[in-house]
Amino acid sequence: MTPMVTKDLITACIRGERRAQYALYKVLHPLMLAICTRYEKDRQEAAALMNQGFLKVLDNLKNRPAHVPFEPWVRRITINTVIDAYRRSKDRRMHENGLVAVEDVPLAETNEYLREMEAEAFNELLTRLPAMTRNVFNLFAIDGYAHAEIAQLLSISEGTSKWHVSHARQLLREAIGREARTRPLNTQLR
Repeated sequence: MTPMVTKDLITACIRGERRAQYALYKVLHPLMLAICTRYEKDRQEAAALMNQGFLKVLDNLKNRPAHVPFEPWVRRITINTVIDAYRRSKDRRMHENGLVAVEDVPLAETNEYLREMEAEAFNELLTRLPAMTRNVFNLFAIDGYAHAEIAQLLSISEGTSKWHVSHARQLLREAIGREARTRPLNTQLR
C-alpha cells in the first residue's frame, strides 16, 4: 500500500468517516494530480478530473479486491476517469493532423541535455503534444498499457495507437533537440 494508506484508514473511509476520507485525499492528491496533468493541459480541468477520480475511488473502496495493490488500483481509476472525460469531450478529433519532419539534432548535445532534464521540464514538453498523441503516449510509455488496451480504451485501431506513439517520440525528440540547443547546460556541481 501507498505510505500512510493503511487498512484502518481504508476501513474508516468505507464507513464514511469524513476525516479519514480527507486524510486519504491528502495522501492521494499528489499521485492523482500528477496523472491528470499528464493528460490534461488545463490545470483546473486536471484538478476537476482528479476530484472525479477520487470520488470514484471512495465509491469503489468496498469493491476493491484485496489481492489488488492499492496504488495501481488508484492509478487505473484515475486514468480511466481521464479517458472517460476525453471520450465525452465535444472537441475530440478522430485523428491529429500535421506531421512534423524530424530535424537533425546532434546526438551528443541532446544526450547531455537529457541527463540534466528534470521531470517537470519533460512534462512541459508532453503538454505541447497534440491531445490524442499525448494521451496515447502517456498510456503506452508512462502507464505501461499495451497497444491493444489503448485501442480499446480510446476506440482507435492498434495501428493508430502505434502511430501516435511513434509521432510523439518524433515530436519529443525534435523538441528536446531544440531545448538542448537553446538552453545553457548547468555546469554547476550539485
